Amino acid sequence: MPVTSEVERPDPAPDGPALPVNELFASLQGEGGLAGVPSTFVRTSGCNLRCWFCDSYHTSWEPTHAWMAVDEVVEEVRARDPNHVVLTGGEPAIHEESFELLRRLAADHHLTVETNGTVVPPEDTPIDLASISPKLASSTPSDERPPAGVDGPGGADGAVVTDGWTERHEANRIDLDALVTLVERYESQLKFVVTERDDMPEIVDLVERVRDAAGVPIPDREVLLMPEGQTREQLASTRTTVAELAVEYGFRYTPRIHVDIWNDAPET
Repeated sequence: MPVTSEVERPDPAPDGPALPVNELFASLQGEGGLAGVPSTFVRTSGCNLRCWFCDSYHTSWEPTHAWMAVDEVVEEVRARDPNHVVLTGGEPAIHEESFELLRRLAADHHLTVETNGTVVPPEDTPIDLASISPKLASSTPSDERPPAGVDGPGGADGAVVTDGWTERHEANRIDLDALVTLVERYESQLKFVVTERDDMPEIVDLVERVRDAAGVPIPDREVLLMPEGQTREQLASTRTTVAELAVEYGFRYTPRIHVDIWNDAPET
């Protein structure tokens, strides 16, 4: 997936605060409690985890990006109509400049940050909705389940492709203290990518651990189950099971309407 052609691609990075921006576009929010809302997306490059099923692997395993000054990102966002802004990745919270961007946009935009829940922003960071997607054990990459964008087990040349990430991902994918801080500090939703029914015991256990540790309630309506799938065909094989699990456990089902409408097209 290329960097958007609508954004200039200066190289090297500009002076002053800048972000590696993979995509900047207007579309519909496809997931979560605000699914269907017109939104401007700022997708940063880089991630501290390596989910094998990542639907934006071009931001992590095979990063492509344009360096953009924060001033330029602000201008591009304000040039688009939606006042709902989704800062996503990759993992946007690994960049300090993401927090400066949020502060610059806070006065006239509703701000959603999509995060894996392992990094806590500075306390004064304005976020209207923290969309937290903790990564389950089923997300951990392996030679049998190489990351998206790699051809087959072991990669196209048969080499080991995980490069130590199996252990690193598994060790870092859940940070309970960070999750608790995020749900206490911001309006939030816990959005789990479900690959199979066997994910549910881990989801239930983690939700209960966060509930026990947090000083705020986490109602079932703020726990979202989302089917794994980067294409319509993949979603077709998982959505019914995940919807049935949401009914069974009393959690909320979230669609992936951008995939339903545009399949896996860029900038959707």
